[in-house]
Amino acid sequence: MQLRAALRTGFESLLEHRVPSANLAAELLLMHLLHQERAYLYTHPELELSDEQVEAYGRLLAERASGRPTQYITGHQEFWGLDFEVNPAVLIPRPETEHVVEAVLDLISRQHGSRKDSYRMVDVGTGSGCIAVALASELPQASVFATDISPAALEVAARNAARLEMANRVAFTEGDLLAPFLNPEFLGTFDFVVSNPPYVGHDERESVQREVRDFEPRLAWGDLAQGEEIYSRLFPQALQALKPGGSAVVEIGYNKKEAVLRLLEAGWAGTEVRPDLAGIPRVVAARKSG
Repeated sequence: MQLRAALRTGFESLLEHRVPSANLAAELLLMHLLHQERAYLYTHPELELSDEQVEAYGRLLAERASGRPTQYITGHQEFWGLDFEVNPAVLIPRPETEHVVEAVLDLISRQHGSRKDSYRMVDVGTGSGCIAVALASELPQASVFATDISPAALEVAARNAARLEMANRVAFTEGDLLAPFLNPEFLGTFDFVVSNPPYVGHDERESVQREVRDFEPRLAWGDLAQGEEIYSRLFPQALQALKPGGSAVVEIGYNKKEAVLRLLEAGWAGTEVRPDLAGIPRVVAARKSG
């Protein structure tokens, strides 16, 4: 079978199984199989695939048709222009989460004026390490810490930091939210607390995409009683960890804006909400008063 025909067959198969972004998934799986970039697929359309390659591609397509995310099949996801390892121990990084990184960099530009200054920041619930590593890549003088309650997630995050040559830039610590830093050594010392916490409420579970609900770690996306429980625990801890004028920057669910803002009344100032590219409220930033 020629490469062009294999790609068309893959697209049609995934479309028949109602796989989202079927064309992209078919491309990514074939790129993964051939260890090639996307351009190769379209500059070598008449390449003859071996029977073994055709069979292997069929197995990858069947796996994706079952609902397993493409990123877990290939083991990779791009975030902030960096290639991250992902597996079922971690949430797959989303483009929307890049707005958290953008918000931090914008706040630094507006409030501090220079990325070359030294900042202390902590990424809470780091998962794959995507936010922490992205910030470290942009802020060469920053001291970046990251926590997660999942040892398996921290193993993935540490491998990503090592692969991306950031192992000496990000310190990973196991713990529940900011618990590892609520001690005299760290209290009142952070410039930024950032997080993409779980925020899906239990009553929203059935509206969650099958790929997330059935394959990504529930600990990372939610299925919580209300959906804003993590914020209600995180913000008081952030007030203790941040220095006066330090900022908390968090991702929120599409319907969590009002609930999150209500939690940022006492002790906070300069609260702002940032939309994603679809205009949906996606990031909330607030500055510690004082």
